[in-house]
Amino acid sequence: MGTICSRSGISRRDALAIVGLSPLVTIAKPAVAAPTRLSFDDLYGKISVLGLEFSDKAKSLDGQDVEMSGFMAPPLKAEAKFFVLTEIPMSICPFCSTDADWPDNIVVIYLDAAQTFVQPGVRIEVSGKLEVGSWTDPETGFLSRLRLRGATYSIA
Repeated sequence: MGTICSRSGISRRDALAIVGLSPLVTIAKPAVAAPTRLSFDDLYGKISVLGLEFSDKAKSLDGQDVEMSGFMAPPLKAEAKFFVLTEIPMSICPFCSTDADWPDNIVVIYLDAAQTFVQPGVRIEVSGKLEVGSWTDPETGFLSRLRLRGATYSIA
């Protein structure tokens, strides 16, 4: 290759770049889609005689990574693997409701590991995989209509 380069006037670096061996060539990593932003206003479409109906946006994001902003409801214990994200600071247990009178401004957040929680009046950012539909937690017996699984949070 040295002879060809000297005869053609191409530098060794240019020749390596032509055959793809340049140390300056970087390998592109596949792009990871950012989570879709979801607000509490996006969760439900309307209220019918059957109760709250999920919005088209919420249904289309079922199983997808989303991020939300809100407040942590007071947990049942200091460290747990789940909490309730609320639109406004809340001081009562939202799990004490039935499916019919489930509040429209809460989402259950399931973490991968138990964590110490923040005060209820502190705004947080949460991201995780959205699950849409009624489900009863077999460990606690608590009902949820919307959940984020594998979630993480940080102070906003």
